[in-house]
Amino acid sequence: MNMDDIDRKIIRLLQDNARISLKTIAEKTFLSSPAVSARIEKMEKEGIITGYHASVDPMKLGYHILAFIHLDVIPADKPKFYAYAAEVPNVLECCCVTGEYSMLMKVAFQSTMELDMFIDQLQQFGRTSTQIVFSTQVGPRGVDAEDGETA
Repeated sequence: MNMDDIDRKIIRLLQDNARISLKTIAEKTFLSSPAVSARIEKMEKEGIITGYHASVDPMKLGYHILAFIHLDVIPADKPKFYAYAAEVPNVLECCCVTGEYSMLMKVAFQSTMELDMFIDQLQQFGRTSTQIVFSTQVGPRGVDAEDGETA
């Protein structure tokens, strides 16, 4: 899909606030609400917009331990590992990465004891290295769609 500056602005607006109204987007892009709706629908069909989410503070829900876990999984075990990771709600993200370890996971737990038990279970797939987060100075955010290039 060829995206123009208006599509990029729509993406930025939705990343800033997924609950923004079509009317507000239309006003900010100088389009009609039906035109904005059609553009959003097209970007959803193309897989550019993959969903709409509420941003939640894990600490306020009792998840006081945020950690990144590196895991070295052999290629033959990846399908089994991916199925396992997908079933654990504490796994917030799981990425296959380059470097000394093959996986990087972002996890949230209510206690270090729960994190420790999870790491014990993970070690069936390979060796681990864990970093517990003390603070987050720049939180999760969307990409800068207005500077992006598309084919």
